[in-house]
Amino acid sequence: MSGRFYCVGLGPGDPELITLKAARLIGAADVVAYHAGVGKQSHARRIAAGLIPSTAIEEELRYPVTTGSTDHPGGYAGAMADFYEQSAGRLAVHLDAGRHVVLLAEGDPLFYGSSMYMHDRLADRFATEVVPGVPAFAAATASAALPLVRQTDVLTVLPGTLPEAELARRLADTDGAIIMKLGRTFPAVRRALAAAGRLEHAVYVEHASASAERRLPAADVDATSVPYFSLVIVPGDSRRLEALPAPQTRASTAAEVLVVGLGPGPDRWLTPEVVAALAEVDHVVGYAPYVNRVPQRAGLTRHASGNTVEVDRARHAMELARTGDRVAVVSGGDAGVFGMAAAVYEVADDYPDVSVRVLPGISAVQAVAARAGAPIGGDFAVVSLSDRLKPWPVIEQRLRAVAEADLVLAIYNPASRSRTEQIDRAQKLLLEVLPPDRPVIVGRDVGRAEESLTVTTLASLDTTTIDMKCLLIVGSSATTVSTSGSVWTSRSVVRAGAAI
Repeated sequence: MSGRFYCVGLGPGDPELITLKAARLIGAADVVAYHAGVGKQSHARRIAAGLIPSTAIEEELRYPVTTGSTDHPGGYAGAMADFYEQSAGRLAVHLDAGRHVVLLAEGDPLFYGSSMYMHDRLADRFATEVVPGVPAFAAATASAALPLVRQTDVLTVLPGTLPEAELARRLADTDGAIIMKLGRTFPAVRRALAAAGRLEHAVYVEHASASAERRLPAADVDATSVPYFSLVIVPGDSRRLEALPAPQTRASTAAEVLVVGLGPGPDRWLTPEVVAALAEVDHVVGYAPYVNRVPQRAGLTRHASGNTVEVDRARHAMELARTGDRVAVVSGGDAGVFGMAAAVYEVADDYPDVSVRVLPGISAVQAVAARAGAPIGGDFAVVSLSDRLKPWPVIEQRLRAVAEADLVLAIYNPASRSRTEQIDRAQKLLLEVLPPDRPVIVGRDVGRAEESLTVTTLASLDTTTIDMKCLLIVGSSATTVSTSGSVWTSRSVVRAGAAI
């Protein structure tokens, strides 16, 4: 009979924080395994040293590397994957022999712990049990006597290894936060805290609950002395303190809302005008994925919302501007093309004391067209297939009119999780007017790392592959697919037989 595999949490460092269950299992183990750093003694073994029976076989699982530098052909990830496979193999030998194996884990086994990788590899082969442990952040907040979150506060646990801009954004968007995995990442973490306006109240704790414990304000930490076993606490209360209105020192200016187009994706497609505007505003308002694209900085407050509250979002921006703060409403692409500009103007008459200024951005149709060649070099039309704000018969009428007018057609919002039939209906309708070999361009995530561009025909278009990440361009009779695969539309030629 095979042995049983236990992943046992030891807590953050103080042996007295080991649970009774963990202590019992360690004391009865046939095999006690633990991870160790390069050239270091195992922290897990040190914590549990007084509980390991003299009869137990000990398996030290020593990491081959602790940073991203390695000669392994698969890099750091490859070296660690091989290590975990080999370590799991060593433990499997004992389990196959019927020995019960206890794998020691600092903190909690499934919270940023190496034991989870052993669990991944062994749990489907052997009877397995996970014993939770006190996580380091719970010990740190207890030591600092610092309430972390209250009532409906949101707590976010963040690795310090996140890109600095992303870390700052997430810190600004949450109430309470814990930042782990420090060490060499601390300088960037501190800059992110400052950019998010959270540095003043952040508390640094290292070796929580251990004899070497140290805590001090994060702003006062010497970045050269930060060990890996440290973290930063950002209490949820501090967000409300930061949110208190500051004394008004800005010279009185006319209330204004900027409506900003962020372009279709990459930062390099932001216009200098937009970059300058976003660097000066006090508030950014918009659909969450677009707000997330705006770099966080000190003094910036973000207001993210869902995708179906455009008018409410516009009113919120107007109310903020009335207080004298500088406000930007953001849209993907160009704000005037199926974006927030129209929604803001829809409510603008209710706020005669607030002016509106639209800053253009590169639209998605421009980005897809540029990748394909020059398909909108001639006359073209743009239609959205979303029937949330207009009835489907109106969309059908417009699609037919564009096809009969022999215009290039750009299709926005072709499909979503709740709208899966419209693109299929649109294809069938267009085929009633247009020839089956009419060129169609499908641009997906253009400008992003996962970008793809497909050139097909109207009849061959696979509508099941289309979603909200796509924009389609259907050519006119003047559209040509060159031998190189580029697509372009003549500015002047109307082919024989085409409607004009």
